[in-house]
Amino acid sequence: MVQRERPAVPSSSFGDPAPRSQAGAARARGRAGRAPRKSRSDQVQEQIKELILDDKLRAGDPMPTELELVEQLDISRNSLREALKALEAVGIIEIRHGFGMYVGQISLGALADELTFHHRIRLAGGFDELGSLIQIRELLECGLLEVLITGHPDADLSEVAAVIETMSTDAESGPVRPQTDRRFHELLYTALDNPLVAPLLGAFWDVYHRVQDDLPFAVDEKPADTVRRHRDIYQAVLDADLPAATAAMRRHFDGVRERIAARAAAGTG
Repeated sequence: MVQRERPAVPSSSFGDPAPRSQAGAARARGRAGRAPRKSRSDQVQEQIKELILDDKLRAGDPMPTELELVEQLDISRNSLREALKALEAVGIIEIRHGFGMYVGQISLGALADELTFHHRIRLAGGFDELGSLIQIRELLECGLLEVLITGHPDADLSEVAAVIETMSTDAESGPVRPQTDRRFHELLYTALDNPLVAPLLGAFWDVYHRVQDDLPFAVDEKPADTVRRHRDIYQAVLDADLPAATAAMRRHFDGVRERIAARAAAGTG
């Protein structure tokens, strides 16, 4: 049997068919470098954000009505509503039913939702990350204390003092209410005039208390201890004593960790 020779194929220096491989590589490079096409909803979202910026609207300012947006942006009502729903979910706009649409305030609610969900996934697998959350919040607050004491030594703490008195009143008849505790930490840093501090602390606070509800044990503290720990922080800040304030804040979070560890041991015992 006579074997026929196959016709030679022009090859590149690597032995591949040159014209075909080069053309394929060029197409692949073109696809890799091409930005993914935005959906119609994404495009409308960008238009709305540009409108807010162009009109120099601020958080809380009223926005045009749906009809006005449809006309201004030349879009369909369905496309608009889909985009508005997405923007509302991330806090860029706020829809107050019966009142209209407004530019949204800073909110980290989506972050709190995501952290809570992923903690629950980890908890289902036997990993409790509540301690990690507390560590991050402790580092944040100790850093904020340093900025407060070194940069704002004359900060008005009268509202913080009032919250401590509310705590004392709460402690006379039962546990300190969570909203009172939260208010203390939010008001403590008012002098920093940083619009991100309260939302960020609030996000950590929301996650912490949601996660607590998932645990097979209660995380509690004697009311008198709660008042004393917060009063120590307040007094150190009032005295502009950074080492004392930092130590008091760390004791506050040490107490949280100790309670969680004790209850965890009781829950598994």
